[in-house]
Amino acid sequence: MNGVAQNWRQALGVYLHPRVLGMLFLGFSSGLPLPLVFFTFLTWLADEGVSPATIGFLSGVGLAYAFKFVWAPVVDRLRLPLLTRWFGQRRSWMLFAQAMVAAGLVLMALSDPQEQLLQLALAAVLVAFFSATQDIAIDAYRIEAVDPDRQGAMAATYIYGYRLAMIVSVAGALYVAQFMSWQAAYLMMAACMSVGVVTALMIAEPQRKISQLTREIEEKMNAALKADPNAASLWRRLEAWFAGAVVGPFAEFFVRNGKRAFVLLALVSVYLMSDYLLGVMSGPFYIHIGYSKVEIANIAKVFGLAMTVIGAGLGGVLVVRYGIMPVLLLGAALLAFTNLSFAWLAMHGSPDNWRLAVVIMADNMSGGLANVVFIAFMSSLTSTAYTATQYALFSSLMKIPGKITGIFSGTLVEAFSYTEFFVVAAASGIPAVLLVLYLMKTGFSPEAEQRARAAA
Repeated sequence: MNGVAQNWRQALGVYLHPRVLGMLFLGFSSGLPLPLVFFTFLTWLADEGVSPATIGFLSGVGLAYAFKFVWAPVVDRLRLPLLTRWFGQRRSWMLFAQAMVAAGLVLMALSDPQEQLLQLALAAVLVAFFSATQDIAIDAYRIEAVDPDRQGAMAATYIYGYRLAMIVSVAGALYVAQFMSWQAAYLMMAACMSVGVVTALMIAEPQRKISQLTREIEEKMNAALKADPNAASLWRRLEAWFAGAVVGPFAEFFVRNGKRAFVLLALVSVYLMSDYLLGVMSGPFYIHIGYSKVEIANIAKVFGLAMTVIGAGLGGVLVVRYGIMPVLLLGAALLAFTNLSFAWLAMHGSPDNWRLAVVIMADNMSGGLANVVFIAFMSSLTSTAYTATQYALFSSLMKIPGKITGIFSGTLVEAFSYTEFFVVAAASGIPAVLLVLYLMKTGFSPEAEQRARAAA
């Protein structure tokens, strides 16, 4: 599979690759914690009577995902005592992060939103930090484990597992909260992290390749700093580590892409803006408009999962069949357009299950497709020498604008209305469409870039 002009049978057959199938379980492990510090967490707060403005500010817990590039170089290069020797660089960090996520979820379960809101928020920060750390390791494994042509399918099965986990940590948690308690729900979610632990123990550590360009860049940096990874001086060794782990990933990306690097980073930062902005207030919106927790679980999450699976599967096949850029444009346009459906729902002002189903179908199908192609796009931009750090930079950049803006989303809703808020969320997707069109006009091809780096 060396090109995008595959027939439909070849395109569908990519899902039979063992490592592509294995990403289902790693996707589950990655997707489980996020709603527990975002949608489920914010819905829990709304159910306890916390104000929309406070909920909006507490959504800032998710900023840990936006800034994970800060500690990604540590995950990329630092060896954990004993664990790395036993399991390898990627698997050891997965296992360590999974254990810490489980511990944080237990602490959240033991916190009362009415009397221990600060403790609950700090526990959520702990979960978010180590969940983001797990994502760094899993993303690096996903990119390193297979050839570039299979990245779209890897992204699709990752999203399948990710969305299945979100059903468990949203719909499952809502069911348990409805019939038992929120505390019981979070304890059960902590136990579900065992899926990630078992998966990390079973998979094989991927091999990493270092290009000649990477070696030349690191040699020049070490020479400029007079650093030596084998020197007797601890300071010289630290300088060499810093040059390779922190400076190297950024230098390699800009040397490889030149001025186009700024356009690529701009696209990464705004592509999912509308999706993240809308996501902050969607849970509280369902509660405030009058839907029950069971209705939210059944329609927004269980039915929504089926729609996401369809969208993600279609996205993976389209990437193999037609290439990344055309599907990237389609995804950007669909994200912006389908967010308007939430404004349509808000205009009616009362719960209506069939309208909610229509909105969820449009939003989740477009979201599934857009996320698959966007993951494949970001993966295509990385160098295998710095997989974790560069991908963490991209995945952080894609979250920062939406996360920061989302902090003030509750204030915007209180000042205006949900309808106006959803229109603004839809309009925020326009810059992504324009940037994709610009890259396509310049002839940018992620597949050609990947093959050139693989051959170097």
